[in-house]
Amino acid sequence: MTIHVEVIETSSLGDRSYLAHDGHVAVVVDPQRDIDRVLALAGRLGVRVTHVVETHLHNDYVSGGLALARVSGAAYLVGGAEEVGFDRVPVAGGDRIAVSERMWLDVVSTPGHTFHHLSYVLAGPGGPEGVFTGGSLLFGGTGRTDLLGAEHARTLARHQHASARRLSDLLPDGARLWPTHGFGSFCAATPSGASASTIGREKDVNAVLRMEADDFVTHLLEALDAYPAYYAHMGARNAAGAEPIDLTPARPADSAELLARLRAGEWVVDLRSRKAFADRHLAGTLSFGLDGPMATWLGWLAPWGTPLTLLGESAEQVAAAQRELARIGIDRPAAASTGTVEQWAGHDPDLIADLTTATFADLAAARTGEPAPSRPSEPAPARVGEPTGARAGEPAGGPTVLDVRMGNEWRAGHVAGAVHIPLPELPGRLAEVPEGTVWVHCGSGYRAAAAASLLARSGRQVVHIDDAYSHAADAGLPITTSDDKSS
Repeated sequence: MTIHVEVIETSSLGDRSYLAHDGHVAVVVDPQRDIDRVLALAGRLGVRVTHVVETHLHNDYVSGGLALARVSGAAYLVGGAEEVGFDRVPVAGGDRIAVSERMWLDVVSTPGHTFHHLSYVLAGPGGPEGVFTGGSLLFGGTGRTDLLGAEHARTLARHQHASARRLSDLLPDGARLWPTHGFGSFCAATPSGASASTIGREKDVNAVLRMEADDFVTHLLEALDAYPAYYAHMGARNAAGAEPIDLTPARPADSAELLARLRAGEWVVDLRSRKAFADRHLAGTLSFGLDGPMATWLGWLAPWGTPLTLLGESAEQVAAAQRELARIGIDRPAAASTGTVEQWAGHDPDLIADLTTATFADLAAARTGEPAPSRPSEPAPARVGEPTGARAGEPAGGPTVLDVRMGNEWRAGHVAGAVHIPLPELPGRLAEVPEGTVWVHCGSGYRAAAAASLLARSGRQVVHIDDAYSHAADAGLPITTSDDKSS
């Protein structure tokens, strides 16, 4: 008999769920809320889900564990020390769970990411196959330790170190690692580009297994940055027991309703790519393209509970966004509309706007008043008739540059003279952005598009630098680590 582990990727949130099976029965680990994906996979494999397990009460998404257990009739395993509002099978470190006669889980207590975190060693007749580590030992790092409050971060970081060492001592080097977080999730303390790993590999590359406790605690705490505001709502919802997901289509809105919602100051979100948004969009809408981590940034920036209206090119695009948002507890859009910008504007050209885009080379040219380098393979970034030097209302020293990256990114290096307001803080700090035209950038262009749309909605003149930050130095822009213009 062979034990198989299938990965269920949720790349938009940086998480993985897993389905482990022996060809007949299966255990599902840390399922996302949209359990139709799990049920479809089990159906394709011809296996029956008999157990659903949680490594911890998640802070970054609404769990589908309770709903999956109820639909499938599976046993729902949750840490016995967790205070929850639903029936579950309580488990603790040292327990052995027989999934089948030849496949079982050994429960290991691994506090750190949370106080009651558990890991599950998957084993068969040949011994341990690997371990489901949730937010404990990740690829190249560990889960962050401040989600339960900054006052617990140091204590949990020390627990995290001990838990990682416990797993490395318990398992052979060839045992595979199956973490839930660490693929772009803000639950991870440090990023890693690895897509697979083993205990042996982590001993070579992971700071938690190479540093002594005091050094690791300092290293981890220094790496922590802000995390999405919506996390504050996830843990309590998972502890109470999340209701099943509702993915029925949102109520359609016509152009008159869209304009009324915009006039009321509501969040009307354009799901198309940022390039499509820059070309033309309904004035006052906000750019959160579905081709990027839409749910993370929209869920972070939008006031919790505010009505959201979704605009997409197709019903499929809106449905995909609705699924993404439901995973983080934004259950129902207020309304939605599909079609073209012209249709959303009621064919009134005065309601259609565009957005000036540029590169870091254009910014360098604007600072010196020289023409931008020619790029024959790319369309000209500036609108016809716009000068490449300082625009009206700009300071004499050149245009205002707004960097909306996170704090750790800024401290690692930034364009000299730039103003720093991290994107999550921008909605509440628009008044702090200097007057005149603002050139806004991030690391690759996605966050800058959201920031540019927020600035444009507030009536500001804005240039979206749709370029990789790594090109800034190549363009001749001075890079510094000084905080002279930091907010």
